[in-house]
Amino acid sequence: MLASVELPADFKLLNRQFRDLVQALLDEMELYPDRVEVTPTRAGNFRHFDGGRFFRVDSGTITVRYRHRNVCLLEEGDMLLPDIAGSADPDAAVSYGSEAGASLASYPALEFMQQVFANSATTKLWTRLLVTYSGMMLRLAAAATAVDVVTTPGFEVFEPGDIIIAQGDRAHFVFNMTSGVADVLVDGVQVGRISAGEIFGAMAALTHADRSATVRARTACSVVKVPTNQFAELIRSNPGTIQSLLSDMANSIVSLNEQIVRLQGGDARK
Repeated sequence: MLASVELPADFKLLNRQFRDLVQALLDEMELYPDRVEVTPTRAGNFRHFDGGRFFRVDSGTITVRYRHRNVCLLEEGDMLLPDIAGSADPDAAVSYGSEAGASLASYPALEFMQQVFANSATTKLWTRLLVTYSGMMLRLAAAATAVDVVTTPGFEVFEPGDIIIAQGDRAHFVFNMTSGVADVLVDGVQVGRISAGEIFGAMAALTHADRSATVRARTACSVVKVPTNQFAELIRSNPGTIQSLLSDMANSIVSLNEQIVRLQGGDARK
């Protein structure tokens, strides 16, 4: 994805991750796309795509336009997600065109989503894809905003030993571990571990409580940070996110129980 405004360096990292997640998701699904050829578009002759289908750019580029302004340029591997699939309202519709033509893979939206929620693996990939997409759109919107607004860091890299979350702090973000491994500690005692692909920090964000544990990077870690209010909206609009969260939370509880058993066993031997 390219934009007419200057974007921060981490946007490229998120965009690469987004494309990788799109490919990983499609690899897990048994869907055979239809091919849609987009002929070169003359200036002002942009059109809407079928809102009942998802599209991925296989070759060429697609210009995305909103309210008669070019927003971004979709490249090979980029996907048109449902929230930009068009609208019946001309004033709110997103339209598309291609100066040199493009080839798209087209998937039926209903069947696509049925397969997304068919198992935990595809649900988790979809959740990570949405979180990554949210981070990209935040940066795109911030870069295109003329006025100075308070922005969030969004994407951060932590070195081994760095504290990602501190026990007792207020919860302002939900995190998605994109790479690396981190330890979870309560009162200085390790009670779990977080690996790439896991969402963490959601419990405190959803309950408006202080952080109940510290998360410390064991290896170099890359994380995407989503503001709690935006994560709440993601939960409301994408119920599948809840399934992924419950899976991660269940794994955390199992890990915590095992840790308690080990600690109790150690006390019994003393």
